[in-house]
Amino acid sequence: MGFLDEAKQNAAKAAEQAHEAVADGVDKAKDKVDELKAEADVKRAEAERDAVKARNDVKDELREN
Repeated sequence: MGFLDEAKQNAAKAAEQAHEAVADGVDKAKDKVDELKAEADVKRAEAERDAVKARNDVKDELREN
């Protein structure tokens, strides 16, 4: 019976390690998605800032003429 008990323990340990590896992979993927979303938010904010500045510049030119 010692052999079977040892095999069960090894199988359980391998399953736990596999679970941890999958969980780590999922966490890394979620972190990468969050990073990409943050970068997209920054780019969108910069584009909006540039658009507002361009619109204000055009308005200023129209007021001057």
